Amino acid sequence: MQRSLHVEEIRGHSVRDFEVEIVERKGKGHPDSLIDGACEAVSLGLSRHYVNEFGSILHHNVDKGILVGGKSDARFGGGRVSTPIYLMVAGRATELVPYKGKNVLIPVEEIARQSIRGFIKETMRFLDPDMHVVIDTKIKQGSPDLVSVFMRKGAMPVSNDTSIGVGYAPLTPTESLVLGIEKRLNSQPFKKKYPEVGEDVKVMGMRRGKKLEVTVAAAMVAPLIPDASHYVSVLGDVGGEVDKLSSGLELEVKYKLNAADDLKRADYYLTVTGTSAEQGDDGNTTGKILNALSILTAQEIVKEVKGVREAYVRVLSRIGKPIDQPLIASAAVVLERGGKISAVHSEIESILDDSLRDIRRVTELILQRKIPLF
Repeated sequence: MQRSLHVEEIRGHSVRDFEVEIVERKGKGHPDSLIDGACEAVSLGLSRHYVNEFGSILHHNVDKGILVGGKSDARFGGGRVSTPIYLMVAGRATELVPYKGKNVLIPVEEIARQSIRGFIKETMRFLDPDMHVVIDTKIKQGSPDLVSVFMRKGAMPVSNDTSIGVGYAPLTPTESLVLGIEKRLNSQPFKKKYPEVGEDVKVMGMRRGKKLEVTVAAAMVAPLIPDASHYVSVLGDVGGEVDKLSSGLELEVKYKLNAADDLKRADYYLTVTGTSAEQGDDGNTTGKILNALSILTAQEIVKEVKGVREAYVRVLSRIGKPIDQPLIASAAVVLERGGKISAVHSEIESILDDSLRDIRRVTELILQRKIPLF
């Protein structure tokens, strides 16, 4: 079956040519990232169980989640979480499987909760999933029709929703710096050297012309910080990392660290566990497979097609249809000066087609955790 593919040229400025560019990055300990990660952990846990028991991933849809922030009393040298964080993942999953003449019951809720606990332990150094988090799941049996479809060996899975995925490449210098700052502050070498910096790191960049203003919010771990002077010293080292990452850019970079701090009033961004989720900051979830496919495809177009400066890929699925047959897969590209869309059209269309044909590879990469989803 022929796929619905589309390629067009974007005429005008690319993003890096815009006068104003705004970029945000939320680190792995941010409440939104925590609930994203919890949902993803449940999906991975279920997928691995399905593959181990039945040889294929069965239908599940566990992308609905909410994190309700708790309460804490953080102070230099200590503190405690007085009201735990509430984290709930909801959705649908195959619970009863007709297999080899028997109906096999899957312990969905147990798998889900253990997956969330494991994710929190792996992600956060000081957030205890048993002491600091109330883990809840509301996962019901999925559609019997979809169970039978997913049990067909070799069959292309069908889309269980009508949804859109968007990807783009390459990153602009602003995007690269914002992402790089968060990655550096949450890297193992940095955490080993500066354990006082929590995992909840949020970076916002605003470029206007050649001037880039960066705001970094880094939750500090109060039990590891004895006093205000130590806090200021560590924050200064954070600034040193921003300086290193900014060097060499053709931009005038200025930054502000923990902008809500007020030293005169003794207000500091202190947490007990390294995340603002303990202090009433809530979180919600975002999407997955089509976004991952779109990003990978955009990256490949920029890498492989000579003359393409930027690529934006949009994929719109159709409920009930095979995932490799979307309603449309569209690539819009910005070309180098003098380039013509007619010269690259067929190559870009071929990459779109190949990406959809090999869409199951995205699932494997997600299971292997080789694709950053948030």
